[in-house]
Amino acid sequence: MPTRVTYDYSLTGDACQKAQQQGLVSATWYQTDIPRKTMKALMKRSDAPAVRDTSIWFIALFVFAGMINFAWGTWWVAPLFFIYALLYGTASDSRWHECSHGTAFKTPWMNNLVYYIASFMVIREPKIWKWSHARHHTDTIVVGRDYEIMGRRPTRVLRHILALFGLPQTWETLKSLTRHALGRLSTDENSFVPASEYKSIFQTARLMLILYVVVIATALYFRSWYFAMMIGPLPAMAGVWLAYIFGLTQHAGLAENVLDHRQNCRTIYMPPVLRFLYWNMNYHIEHHMFPMVPYHQLPQLHKLMKEDCPPVYPSTWSALKEVVAAMWRQRKDPGYYVKREVPNGYES
Repeated sequence: MPTRVTYDYSLTGDACQKAQQQGLVSATWYQTDIPRKTMKALMKRSDAPAVRDTSIWFIALFVFAGMINFAWGTWWVAPLFFIYALLYGTASDSRWHECSHGTAFKTPWMNNLVYYIASFMVIREPKIWKWSHARHHTDTIVVGRDYEIMGRRPTRVLRHILALFGLPQTWETLKSLTRHALGRLSTDENSFVPASEYKSIFQTARLMLILYVVVIATALYFRSWYFAMMIGPLPAMAGVWLAYIFGLTQHAGLAENVLDHRQNCRTIYMPPVLRFLYWNMNYHIEHHMFPMVPYHQLPQLHKLMKEDCPPVYPSTWSALKEVVAAMWRQRKDPGYYVKREVPNGYES
């Protein structure tokens, strides 16, 4: 019989103290040896790729919004909205992510503009998540330190099903926005957010709540389902399912508390359309090992690293099958994980 294990994912409990005792906090991680000159070239930032891709993204949103308006009252609205929601709820998630690193654009204000727009679209607090994501990269999948662990053990199946529709994420964000608007942080948030950011977090939360209320009130006032489908919670929740699947395939079911990203991240081959939606985050080992490399350089970085990494998953489906099987087993055996064999380096 498998041993029943209880996991404490809070950032202020015993797991945090244990991680510190084991030397897992702000530790030195394994890195593939890449010549300094080559890495410097890969890390060079440019506005052009992100301006191009962001323009295509917004043009696609406006085109599908127009097509939905033109087709209003017909069954064509359903497939058109399906695509629009993916552009709204999934593509905004990857744009938020890359701009949080400040690497998508070379020009800072461009990063910030897209970051805040995408955060609003995906219903994510920009200030809180900027700091939580910094911790995620410092202590990736370290229990008691990483605030963003999606594949928590034992697996809560119903929660993951509901998350495909954005229900728990949206509810938790609305609760945290309300808490922050009232000038309060949670205990976990206090552990990774600098005090100098508190005022800005509270002000941003109040502004976001006002904007969401205005969007919902406008749709209700004009009795416009079209407006409700174009902006706000509805398209975000309708289109988040693919972003959630992408998120699960990044780390879920793999090792916790290791200092080698090759063992707690997945790199997956994807077709061009999915890579566009995901902004190349399918190269996730590469991104975590060298997070300052812009998204458009990750395919090139992958070529340099692949001989030093586990075999690449040939498709999203192949990775998802492994994730689902591992998480299903972790319902009753939380200690189980998929061990990825690495050519050399840290062994879990």
